[in-house]
Amino acid sequence: MGFRPVLSGGRRRVVRVWRRIFGLSWPVMVEQILRTLMRTTDVAVTGLFSPAAVAAVGLADLYARLPLRIGLGLGSGVIALSSQDTGSGETANRNEAITQAVILGALAGIPFVLFGLVFGQGAIRLLGAEWEVARMGGIYLAIIFATSPARHVALVASRSVQGAGDTRTPMYVNAVSNALNIAGTIVLGLGIGPVPQFGIVGVGLATAFGNVFSALALVAAIRSPYTPVDFARPHQWTITKQLLAISAPRILEGMLTFVMEFPFNAILLLFGTEVNAAYQIGRRVYQQITAPLSRGYRTGTSIVVGQALGDGDPGGARYNGWAAAGLGLLTVGSLGAVLFVGAEWLVTFFTDDPETLRYAGGFARAYAVAAPFTALYVVLAGALTSGSDTRTPLVGRVTGMFVGMLGVSYVVGVRAGYGVPAVYASIVVYYLWATIYVAVGFHRGAWIERTRDMMDERESTPDGDRTSEDGYSDN
Repeated sequence: MGFRPVLSGGRRRVVRVWRRIFGLSWPVMVEQILRTLMRTTDVAVTGLFSPAAVAAVGLADLYARLPLRIGLGLGSGVIALSSQDTGSGETANRNEAITQAVILGALAGIPFVLFGLVFGQGAIRLLGAEWEVARMGGIYLAIIFATSPARHVALVASRSVQGAGDTRTPMYVNAVSNALNIAGTIVLGLGIGPVPQFGIVGVGLATAFGNVFSALALVAAIRSPYTPVDFARPHQWTITKQLLAISAPRILEGMLTFVMEFPFNAILLLFGTEVNAAYQIGRRVYQQITAPLSRGYRTGTSIVVGQALGDGDPGGARYNGWAAAGLGLLTVGSLGAVLFVGAEWLVTFFTDDPETLRYAGGFARAYAVAAPFTALYVVLAGALTSGSDTRTPLVGRVTGMFVGMLGVSYVVGVRAGYGVPAVYASIVVYYLWATIYVAVGFHRGAWIERTRDMMDERESTPDGDRTSEDGYSDN
């Protein structure tokens, strides 16, 4: 008699957590759908030019992910501190962390501006690309890198607001930005109406404009009374150190995966430009269909886990993380099944080249099989991040990529002669490995004590005085 009420209460608790996570996640999902649709439009429009143009954008995107990873790394640090300090009521510390993260993001983008202008074409050529692919990719990369500071600011500002529980404001801003970006890609890339056809230059200009628009609008939103956060004069080194301590492993993760993308794409190019283009298309289909949900759940999980930790409820934080993982597995896994069935049809939206289509369908199916593991990895990594642990996701992802995507692709695909099917399998191995590693790390729970120690450290200024609501010392 007593067993059913327990089960019923357990179900109610899970549903309650799912509703809260989904309520926080769906604006991020909408934002990510539009963002991935923007990137999908880039690939679709360049696909109308040639497979070489698709490969050029895809290879340039490898480098473009480097400033993206730095922005996401700083965003991980600020969403952890923002959610924890929102839960504990330490709004002064939260606002100072936001300010510091935005400043660091803008400064970190400057070297990429110079790199794109000077080394853009040579960087693409280093990957073994043909001359025309390197030329187009270099032009695109220079344009994208010119707005790296703005891209960093937009990412950090978005995570700052989300950490405080407001996921709608970034959605509104980025929805407008991405819509303008999509329209600009079509009009400038293809030359619609009186506008001349700028080709790949037009695609890059549309993306650059979107980056600048998002950064300016989100900074204005933080300064306005319509968001729960604000800027504050930086003066606490403790916050700086903690922000960098949480962000650094995530940035390093992005750097290492960025480096490993080079040999992986070189392996793909051994099988031909069409295979590399097929990988870009298959990956893009997967990202458009499943990635928005995974990324939305990651943000929602970071918020609920971080705020529970800030509120002094580690048991609730742990429960919320596992519940979010179950929600991601159920929903994203279902979408993976849809992707697997419709893979061959979906890739036809990007190219009509027969050889590229054949391989693109295989890559899309490989990502479909990996989708449940991807969801679990992303959600649990988000929970660990809000628990101030970005090292476990770093190790899981880097070792998974090294053993899976690189190891299986080269050893089985190239050396053993199994070819492209081995590359398909490497994608599944990569995410399976990474998922197991982060699941074990989350279960062990060392992140709970780490968060408690860091919160205790920043409860006061270095000389022991509490901070006031406006972010300044009481003295």
